[in-house]
Amino acid sequence: MTMDLILDDLTALDDKFSQRHIDLDPQGYFLIYIDSNERLIYAKHFTNAINDRGLAVDPETGEVIPCNGKVERTHTQVFSGRTAKELCIKIFEETKPCPITFLDHAAYLGREFVRAEIALITGKEYIQD
Repeated sequence: MTMDLILDDLTALDDKFSQRHIDLDPQGYFLIYIDSNERLIYAKHFTNAINDRGLAVDPETGEVIPCNGKVERTHTQVFSGRTAKELCIKIFEETKPCPITFLDHAAYLGREFVRAEIALITGKEYIQD
């Protein structure tokens, strides 16, 4: 089996897992991006509430926060780090109280920070899953 076929299989499996249902963290969500010039990974934290349908809503207006499209909201904190590990330490160990309450959310963020770090190293584009 060639490396390309293995990568295709892993990409298909990852895409499948990305389609599963997850409960949203009531402490909020993060928008992750990289700055190649600064060589930094950024994670902006936004608060939200969860409505009775399990959707994230703006805690001030009660409006549903869409997954796609542009949303004008103000972040509560911005974290940055040179590596996924540095960013995780800042968020999970140094920030009190920790802005993440669900373990699956923590695991997701760790995976995304590693993806962002790889994009920085390789010079590729990073798009949050």
